Amino acid sequence: MHRRQFLSAGAACTSTALLACAGAGAGASPASARPVSRFGAESGLVGDYLDLTTPRGNRQAQARIMGNIDMESTKFGWFKGVVHGVRPGEKVRDLFGFSGFSATRLLPHDDPEEPGYKKILREVGFYTDLETGEVIESWYNPYLDETVRVVPIANDPFNHLITDYMIAPPNYGGLNNDMPVRVPKQLEWERMGNLLMISARINLFYPAALQPEKWPRESGGRMNQVSEMFLYQMNWDDMQNPALTSVEATGGWVRITPWLPWMLMGPSEGHCAYTCFFGATNTLDGVDPFVIEYAKQHYPKYLEAPEQWEEPSLSSLEWYAREQQPAPLPADGTIPTAPLPPRPR
Repeated sequence: MHRRQFLSAGAACTSTALLACAGAGAGASPASARPVSRFGAESGLVGDYLDLTTPRGNRQAQARIMGNIDMESTKFGWFKGVVHGVRPGEKVRDLFGFSGFSATRLLPHDDPEEPGYKKILREVGFYTDLETGEVIESWYNPYLDETVRVVPIANDPFNHLITDYMIAPPNYGGLNNDMPVRVPKQLEWERMGNLLMISARINLFYPAALQPEKWPRESGGRMNQVSEMFLYQMNWDDMQNPALTSVEATGGWVRITPWLPWMLMGPSEGHCAYTCFFGATNTLDGVDPFVIEYAKQHYPKYLEAPEQWEEPSLSSLEWYAREQQPAPLPADGTIPTAPLPPRPR
């Protein structure tokens, strides 16, 4: 997403978490947010219902994209795309597909000094076979010539506040303490007639929960370097319709992240990149039916939004450290690494 500021960072971020992640300010520059669209006054950002040049207007717009301000209905996010392997000295490889969804609910944030909404979310994402589209539970790693066990994304919860200020980056249970100065909320809008768009991104560098001493095969190093970029598209008339308590959106999401821990790449050079479509909708209609069925069988609670605020909010990397066990090393104690291709002469 979004994870996930506008839709989950540091892990898979779904569409209703992604804008939150990218709006978090870690890498998003408030100074670059323009009071009007660069496409001209005829495509300005001041409407009859919401003024998108004000913190209050941005708060209400963000809440209606990420959730439903009736504070009863569930807002769903969906995502679908491909995970790539990126290494020096060779072309990028398509590794496997990725598909999943989130369920979000808004609750009132009754702080007289900073009113707004509590966004509570859980999300699940499955890795899929590129040819059949089926959910995979094991995967042949061509870099290591080894078959590994696949660990899906299952983040519960991933929460944050939506107020008149830019959303703070996630701290991942205290691991990420690089918090920017709090600034009034101003998203990076663009408008072309009835097409309303948001550009958002987040860049993180924080201590890894998977430290190499304990997790030699899963850890890519002492620090996590993660970036996510999002492009949202929605309808201007919908945004300016006061009868709509939720605004649907679609877009594209790119995530740059260390090798997934279950790939067992250890200190091998390179990283993963996700390229996905995503959406924020009022139903699960945008989610692949096989994903819904797999979730019903294995992760049924993720079909419903949480009921209350809980802590901590963690990414899939931190959940992996809490829920999984380190893979054993070979008998000789060496850490398997992927050999790089020979340098061209």
